[in-house]
Amino acid sequence: MSFEIEKNLDQTYVMPTFGRSDVEFVSGSGMTLTGSDGRTYLDFLAGIGVCCLGHAHPAVTAALERQVGRLLHVSNYFYIEHRGETAALISKLANDDMAAAAVLADALAAVSALGSDAAPEVRAAAEQAVAEAAAPGSGEQVWETFFANSGAEANEGAMKLARLWSKRHGNGGNTIVALRGSFHGRTLETVAATMQNWLQDEFRPLPGGFVACTPNDCDELRALFAAHPGEICAVMYEPIQGESGVHPLTPEFMACMEELAHANQALLLADEVQTGVFRSGKPFAFQTYGVVPDIMSLAKGIAGGVPAGAVVAKKEVADTFRPGDHGSTFGGSCLAVAAAEAALVELTRGRYDERAAEVGAYMRERLAELPHVTEVRGAGLMLGAELDAAAGDAHDVVARALEGGAVINATGATTLRFLPPLVCEKSDVDALMGVLEKALGA
Repeated sequence: MSFEIEKNLDQTYVMPTFGRSDVEFVSGSGMTLTGSDGRTYLDFLAGIGVCCLGHAHPAVTAALERQVGRLLHVSNYFYIEHRGETAALISKLANDDMAAAAVLADALAAVSALGSDAAPEVRAAAEQAVAEAAAPGSGEQVWETFFANSGAEANEGAMKLARLWSKRHGNGGNTIVALRGSFHGRTLETVAATMQNWLQDEFRPLPGGFVACTPNDCDELRALFAAHPGEICAVMYEPIQGESGVHPLTPEFMACMEELAHANQALLLADEVQTGVFRSGKPFAFQTYGVVPDIMSLAKGIAGGVPAGAVVAKKEVADTFRPGDHGSTFGGSCLAVAAAEAALVELTRGRYDERAAEVGAYMRERLAELPHVTEVRGAGLMLGAELDAAAGDAHDVVARALEGGAVINATGATTLRFLPPLVCEKSDVDALMGVLEKALGA
């Protein structure tokens, strides 16, 4: 179908919730996207942080091809392949135990590599190696996962679990502290937790049970706990606020949240939808601070491009849920968990945490050298570049970069955001800088 026909159909029948760039992408490979006109583009957005291994990665592609020919969906009333294995790997990664995660990832890769003609004893031995690698060690913190379909759904599940835990085991409160400038999703509940008026005003009345706190303001957070004794069940936060301009929380504030929450029988709820899955230079961004949440939400890169989300919680919190307390028709489908296992195994075995840290540090240096860039924020391969007034509107810079062959993003009039696939190399960064120099009028 020609681009003009596709564009006309889209504009006629699809709700106008996005302002689209005037390009149609039809294929991709690694860091490269190809338009319907055959032109190639360097991708530094990765579908808003989704395509963690780039486009058409062979590990994810092979897993999807195998699963599509076997089984797509049966519902959560039954056991399926890949769900438990994926949850076990997430648990190891949540503990930042890369050695144990690597052993499990290697064992899972060995099972995936077996052909249909593998001898039964060979398959049994490979599967036993997975069981042994997945088993919790002595004193190991176990994290349990509820599989969802998106970040908003994962955040809703995380908030639901926090409130239920509070009623059954905590202080009985149902109020959640959310940070100004945050972004937690587009459902009414997650919009209520997203403390930005421009995203809330036209959708009021919103669900209640939220109070706002300024990021990195320990005094305000203390005052909130003092003003709501026994009412606060959780503090919800992004380790790095993405949609408001890539603003990291300070280590001091993270420590303050931990101290106040746990002193008041409240939980820490980390929204790792954008920051998680190796992007920050660790499996999850909270690990760069050393402050461990009780619950975290995941999505975006968890399944390498297939829609998926997850609520991940310490076992002692997760076991608050009983059958019937929560659920999803499509969450944790056969297809989604097969993709998630493949993506997480590849990320773990390839030590993409180290790659994100190394390439991200290089990219940070190169961005800081650009004209009109006044500040570079973020961690790993989640970076924001603040522009001065002379650069003009950041959205215009994004448009000029697209014309120059690079896909980037702006979170506002003065901030460029970069969320490249984690396969990004320094040479890709160098190529982007050439495009940005022209886009910024250098």
